[in-house]
Amino acid sequence: MEIIKPRTLSGFMELLPDKQIKFEKMAQVLRDTYASYGFAPLDTPAVEDAQILLAKGGGETEKQIYRFTKGDSDLALRFDLTVPLAKYVALHYNELAFPFRRYQISKVYRGERAQRGRFREFYQADIDIIGDGKLDILNEAEIPAIIYKVFKGFGLNRFQIRVNNRKILSGFYDMLGLGEKSGDIMRTVDKLDKIGPDKVKVILLEDCGLTEEQAEEILRFIAIRGTNAQVIAALEGYLGKNELFDTGVSELKTVTANLSAFGVPEGNFAVDLTIARGLDYYTGTVYETTLLDHPEIGSVCSGGRYDNLAGYYIEKPLPGVGISIGLTRLFYVLDEQGLLNPALPAAPADALVLPMTPDMAPAIALAEHLRASGLRVQLYGEQKKFKQKMAYANKLGVPFAVLLGEDELQKGLCSVKNMASGEQLLLSPDDAAKLIKTTVHTQVPVILEK
Repeated sequence: MEIIKPRTLSGFMELLPDKQIKFEKMAQVLRDTYASYGFAPLDTPAVEDAQILLAKGGGETEKQIYRFTKGDSDLALRFDLTVPLAKYVALHYNELAFPFRRYQISKVYRGERAQRGRFREFYQADIDIIGDGKLDILNEAEIPAIIYKVFKGFGLNRFQIRVNNRKILSGFYDMLGLGEKSGDIMRTVDKLDKIGPDKVKVILLEDCGLTEEQAEEILRFIAIRGTNAQVIAALEGYLGKNELFDTGVSELKTVTANLSAFGVPEGNFAVDLTIARGLDYYTGTVYETTLLDHPEIGSVCSGGRYDNLAGYYIEKPLPGVGISIGLTRLFYVLDEQGLLNPALPAAPADALVLPMTPDMAPAIALAEHLRASGLRVQLYGEQKKFKQKMAYANKLGVPFAVLLGEDELQKGLCSVKNMASGEQLLLSPDDAAKLIKTTVHTQVPVILEK
């Protein structure tokens, strides 16, 4: 039989158990935070009818999608979790209570060039709120407020949620007589952080067909800086020239005021007129989140308001707002930068029970007793020498080994060894459980800022 060399496709990430456990810790922070705000968990199929996913496609979306056929079926892998959500809500409209609030942590697929920290298969962690007919703008402030809680839950302090409104940008381009080109212009401006103003200008001139004066005016506009109040004051200088622009400014003022009411410090959010979002379906408030000490990473969390997405699946207007964390990318970059907390437990169990006698029944009973106390416990069942058993415990990285030999059985006790310190104590099963729980259940942040 020919041995096939095992390999993982480029752009697809596999983790060893210790890192996978840390990844799951991050995911759990997300689940717990989302649930605390009343969001229900949801899952949707990874494969959809291509027509569903491309209903409001085009632009960058269509370029990234994985599409294939099976028999007569035209299929595609989901490129995000928002479009499948819109389909789901339209399909189950009569069974849902609105506003419908859901979170989803699942894999998505994008056929873009694989590079460091950029994957073709990756986890997104999304929250969305869908309204029936209307959706109050309060939701557009609550979403980034939740993200603030998530990043604080990770252990981060120096991050910034950058906020803008696409109505402001669309209205401004209308003022310049560029309304028909607004989509192309926004996608170009959205690349400012990656390619710089000079290259953005070249694209505006050569690809979008703008005049020198129009390109310069756009670059001056998006370069407005200052405190949130100062940027909004500058925007108010343009009021009265375009209704859509005026609406966008009003919405932005409301969102920033409510973000403060939700307790988000101004140091953690900022009005940034360069934020447009590359995907095609955003219509109002948009967000991007960056780590202040690591701007090279780029956005680690983004999203915004969409009003028209579900209109392709149902005649009822179902506006929504949501935000997404690229969990795989965030984890990869944090790990690469050495920002994951080394004290974060990475073992698959809190304790490893090591039977030292042929009779396994007492060890099974002890393992079940420890599990009943809320501990993660692995029972070692292999008939090997003591040295080999301890070597396994060390390689697994468990914080405690619990030994059960003839002496322990006669006394109704067990030997509990702290694998880090080497200290070994003879304890009752109840006391062993208390000691292990006290040590391993100490909460530690997932991320350590440097």
